[in-house]
Parts: sequence; C-alpha cells; structure tokens
Amino acid sequence: MSKALPSLRVAVRGDAILTSPRFNKGTAFTVAERQAFGLTGRLPYRINTLDEQIDRAWNQLESRETPIRQNTFLQSLKDQNWVLYYALLKKNLRKLVPIIYTPTEADAIANYSHLFRRSEGLYLTLPQQDNMEEEFLEQTKGREIELIVCSDAEAILGIGDQGVGGIGISAAKSVIYTLIGGMNPAKCLAVTLDVGTNNEELLNDPLYVGWPNKRVRGKDYDAFIDKFVQLVRKHYPHSLLHFEDFGVDNAQRLLALYRDTHSVFNDDIQGTGAVTLACIMSAIGVTKSKLSQQRFVIYGAGSAGLGITKQLRDAMVTTDGISEEEANAKFWLLDKFGLIREALHAKGKVREGLKEFLRKDDEWAGVLEEKGGDDNIGLLDVVKKVKPTVLIGCSTHAGAFTKEVIEAMAAECERPIILPLSNPSRLVEVDPKDANDWTHGKALLATGSPFPPAKMPNGKKDYIIAECNNALIYPGLGFGSMLAQSRQMSDRMIIAGAQRLASLSPALKDPDDALLPDFGDAPSVNFEVAVAVTEKAIEDEIAGVEWKKEEVRERAKERLWDPIYREFIFDVNGEK
Repeated sequence: MSKALPSLRVAVRGDAILTSPRFNKGTAFTVAERQAFGLTGRLPYRINTLDEQIDRAWNQLESRETPIRQNTFLQSLKDQNWVLYYALLKKNLRKLVPIIYTPTEADAIANYSHLFRRSEGLYLTLPQQDNMEEEFLEQTKGREIELIVCSDAEAILGIGDQGVGGIGISAAKSVIYTLIGGMNPAKCLAVTLDVGTNNEELLNDPLYVGWPNKRVRGKDYDAFIDKFVQLVRKHYPHSLLHFEDFGVDNAQRLLALYRDTHSVFNDDIQGTGAVTLACIMSAIGVTKSKLSQQRFVIYGAGSAGLGITKQLRDAMVTTDGISEEEANAKFWLLDKFGLIREALHAKGKVREGLKEFLRKDDEWAGVLEEKGGDDNIGLLDVVKKVKPTVLIGCSTHAGAFTKEVIEAMAAECERPIILPLSNPSRLVEVDPKDANDWTHGKALLATGSPFPPAKMPNGKKDYIIAECNNALIYPGLGFGSMLAQSRQMSDRMIIAGAQRLASLSPALKDPDDALLPDFGDAPSVNFEVAVAVTEKAIEDEIAGVEWKKEEVRERAKERLWDPIYREFIFDVNGEK
C-alpha cells in the first residue's frame, strides 16, 4: 500500500534536523536538501537510498550476537531515524517483532534502569501529580495525538511488577500500532504511570530510575489514574487510550469505569478476547456450527481468560440473538481453586468479575461424591462431564492439557477446538503436535506462540498451527477507532473486527490449513480489520466523522503511514 507522498515543509535545520528521529534521513538527504538545511558539511559525500540504508542497518544488527543487544541496537536506531527503523522492521517483520516486542522486550524492561540512555515517552509519577497537566502539555505541545498507550507496569509480559520500566511496553505497543496498524508515530504517545513498585529487587537497586516506593493502591491510586484519564479526555477527546499490562485487580475495573466515556482499550482483555473470538469463528466455519452451539471450558480465569470469556459471550448475544444469561451458561471457567462454582464463592475464592459465570454446586454433586470428599473439581472432571467442543488455555500451567484430558474431549467431539494460548511456548498447556497426535488429526488448533506444523495421518499435508497473536487484530481495532473518531470502542466494533479477521482464515478454503492468517500478513489483515471497525462505528452512528461506509476504504488508505522518505522543503513556518 506504499504511495507517493507530497513534499513536507520543515522548520528545523542543521543539527536540529539530524537529531530529530522524525525528520532525520541520515545519508539519504538529497543534494538540494543538504544545501537548504545546512547539512552539506555535516554529512559524508555519498547519498544513499533507503534500501541501501536498510542493508547497512541489517548488517549492523546481525553483528549483535544476542537478542537483548539487538533490541538495544534497534532502540538506538529508533531514536535516530523513524523511517529507517520502521522500514527495516517492515522488511524483516517475522524476524524482528520478537526482538522489539515479546519475548525480548521483557528482558529489556527487566533491565530498564541499567540499560537507560535517554527518555522515550512521558513519565508521570504519583508524588509529582500536582504538575501532571503541565508535564502532559509540555510533552504534547503542538502535536496531534491520536493514540496514547499507558501502563502502570504491575503485570508486564509474564515477568510481573517492573515499576518505571513499564515505559518499555507502552513504547513497544506504540511501535506495533505503527508497524502493523499504519499509525503515524508522530501522533502516538507512550506513557508510564509510576505509582511505585513492589519489586524488592528494584527497590533495593541504587540504579533504579523510578520512584523507589511501595506501589500505591486504593483511593490515592484511583485519583492519580483518573487525573490522567481526564487530561486525555480534555485535550484529546477523539484519541484512543490503550491500557497495557495493568494488574488483574485493576485491568477489568478501569476498563469498565472509562469505556463508556472515552475510547479506551485493554489489549490483555479485549485484544486477547477479539483474536480468540476470530479464531473460534474460523473454527466453527469449518465445523458448520454456531457460537451458541459450543460448550466452552476456559482453563485460567485471569484477565486474559475472563476477557476471552466475555468477548465470546458478547459475540454470542450479538450474532446468535440469545440472552446474556443463556450465553453465560455456555462457559465453565477454572482457576487455581478448580471449577468456578458457588462453594468457592461462599469461601471468598471468586473474584468479582467471575461471579456471573458461577456454576451451581448441585450440578456437580455426583462428581464430588465420586471424588470422595475432595471438593476441588479439576480440568479432567470438567471435560468428562461437560464434553466441551472448545478448550481454551490461558493459565501458564505448562502441560495442563494432558493426554487423558485431550482424549476425553476428542472421544465426545468430532472436531475438538483446542487453543493452548499461554505464552511463552515453554508455558503452553499442550504442545500442538501432541494434541494433533492424540486426536488423530481431528483437532482444530491455535496457540499463543509460534509452533511448527504438525504431521497429519494418512499421508495428508502437514497441519499449519495458527498463531493466535493479538497483533493480528488490536492495531486494526485501534486504527479503526481513530479513523472513526468514535468516543468509545464498542463491543459491536470489536466483534466486527473479529468477524473480518475470521473471514480471512485460510481454513475456510482448506479445513487442514491455519485457522488464522499468517503473521507475515498482519499489516494487510489489520487494514481490513480497521475498515470493518470504522464501518461499524458509522453504521451504529457513534462515529465522529461524517463519512459514508463506501468511503471508508479509500479514507483509510489515505491515512496509512508508510516508512518512506518525503521530500523536505525548508520553511520557517513549517513543521517542527
């Protein structure tokens, strides 16, 4: 979707343009630009094309022997030249996303204070909150902000509380929005909300650069978060506010608190839910059934598990027209205490958000009697009794889907849908190769991490394991929301995005192919998601733009940001 771009009038010159990652072209400045911007003596003689710069950067990257050193090199490149950075990533998408995002970014965040070289976003700290608006406006002055990604860093990428290092995940998510979603990086803002940390290693580290204080909770925490959200609403009412890696106790609560008054999004909840919904829609397209005909067992009832459950429930209500109560009855959730049911609630072992999915104790009287007094109803117990058609894992409990569990499910289901989604791959509930073997090739599979194809019986071609990766959908959901200038990210918008993603499933043409598109196609896939989301916002009359649905595709193409050098013209009244 690359396109010729008009020239840009720029007001900075000399060292100022060379140190601006937004405008710097390095050795790609033309002769005319070097003369106009006072760069002739600041650059070597040879003028390079962007492709030549990419080759040089790739060679430099390959000389770094470890992923963390490659991550550091790419961070340095981003600080120097946005176009080159994103062009390099775009050309090597599959290889470099694991370096700039999960799993390598987790190591970079864990070592943030020791790797720190320069700031990369907005740092808002609780003891300095009286100056929050001044700090916010100073950082955003003169900018047209469309996306704000924020984190309080309590639950970072499976490594927990990382304090001020949370700026790393906010910045990484912003990069994915640009790389895969087409967002202009000049219109994105990464924010860390430093409310302290309970990570003793950080608190005892003399080089820790954040606020060395125990994590603040309760009313003081809520007031700090609310002050930030109200600033976003006041100054950028049509922006998307992306909440990332908040702790389980705050993630769902904050999403529910603000989602009706601003376009807010939580990828851990809604992104995971949306891509899983798309995957299951693809699978039931293969089985020729409906969402409301499925029986869902969800193993792991944290933010991701609950987000998936609610997304599936809401889609069932919207697409199949059943009541919310009927839809809730299609789910059996398990956490560390076993099946979520009334007896656990009575003992105070059920979180607030899980109550609507409680199973009645009398349904399980026979099972409990067979267990001889053991009141923990485990996964195998549930699978044998419920006979699920869909089994989803988001527990980080490696190997939880045992051969006995998978065989029990397959015995009662012609095409069992099995999604072991835990990351990283070492924590997956079942290796998809094993699940494929234990079901004799009947299972419809997707995982949260990439896995090689599985061998099929009877000489059939290998089964491609879909990667149920949030990045296949959340950049498109966000881009669509921003295109529509909607004041909220509605459930119907998210479902429309998931339906569009599901419609692109290779499995709909070949049932032995992947349930989701290849990650290498993520940019084009997310563009389709964005179009669907914008069209739904217009259809539901919640968009802030006065477009017709037929206009959306061309409007979206016009707004895509590509890493291409534009011609610069010096103008003191131009962009800075």
